[in-house]
Amino acid sequence: MSKFKNIVSLLLRISVSILLLVLLFKFNKIDIRVLINDIKGADKLFLAAGFTALSAGYFLGFLRWRMLVNAAGINIPLKKLISSFSGGVFFNIFLPSTIGGDLVRAVDLAEHTKKAKEVIATVFLDRLSGYIGLVFVILPSLFFGRNLVLDKVVFSSVSVIIILLILILLALFNNAIYSKITQFLTTPGAGKIKEMIKNMHQEIHVFRHRKKTVAGNLVLSFFIQLICPISVYFIGLSLGVKISFIYFLIFLPIIGAITLLPVAIGGLGLREGLFVLYFAKVGVVKQLALAMSLLSFSFVVFYGAIGGLIYVLTVHHRRIQFNKSSAV
Repeated sequence: MSKFKNIVSLLLRISVSILLLVLLFKFNKIDIRVLINDIKGADKLFLAAGFTALSAGYFLGFLRWRMLVNAAGINIPLKKLISSFSGGVFFNIFLPSTIGGDLVRAVDLAEHTKKAKEVIATVFLDRLSGYIGLVFVILPSLFFGRNLVLDKVVFSSVSVIIILLILILLALFNNAIYSKITQFLTTPGAGKIKEMIKNMHQEIHVFRHRKKTVAGNLVLSFFIQLICPISVYFIGLSLGVKISFIYFLIFLPIIGAITLLPVAIGGLGLREGLFVLYFAKVGVVKQLALAMSLLSFSFVVFYGAIGGLIYVLTVHHRRIQFNKSSAV
């Protein structure tokens, strides 16, 4: 039954992506042939620069998670950690936003370490630090670019992102608010959920005494969140889009936060609509904004494919090793 639900969920997200793309093409009167020509005519050198920048982002993302795993006292070979991370990168494309990929690497690593609470805490903190890094990028960018971007939609989007972050931090690190939240979980079927939240809350609180790890994690998160705007900026240059880099620093974190919503396959369709919406506000032709998004997504798919290949080639070996160790 669960497999059937997963298949239905995947098909539903694919349908949503297709619908969003159809509506985007229809209402913005995008000429597919011109779009294809724009993509084919993109400057290969700038595309290579954007591709290389994104690869640095994945590398730093792995280092960030590894830092948390080591700090949590989880002893695991480097190869296994790379495999779990690679699986997460691959499944990010097909499962609900990046949360789906996070679930895969958490389950995969927990299976081999038997430390589910610690692993889940590291994955959650890894995602949270990324979200904080996103805010660290967007706030100064919006401050210095406030004279360039005078738009209610942009400022409203940033406000929602910041408020959501504050609420998450309060729920995690304010005991009074945490207690009130757990009080709502009083229904008979909520026992396991309540216990899971409690365990994760305890594990997260352990990191309050590891300030160097937290500080290093946030520094990495800041640079990781810088990389996506840099990558898309190069993609824009390859298409002849010449606007201030500050726009990319403002728009890309907003787009990244919104596409966390699990409504489309890999965010496809939703992200493209957001690219057109925001970049059109600063004079970018809608067709070129769409081309930027599609090229950026193609990079993500490529790295996802590499991650999937690494995961598939190592998962059988890891299971054999795990079964041998269990039999001892």
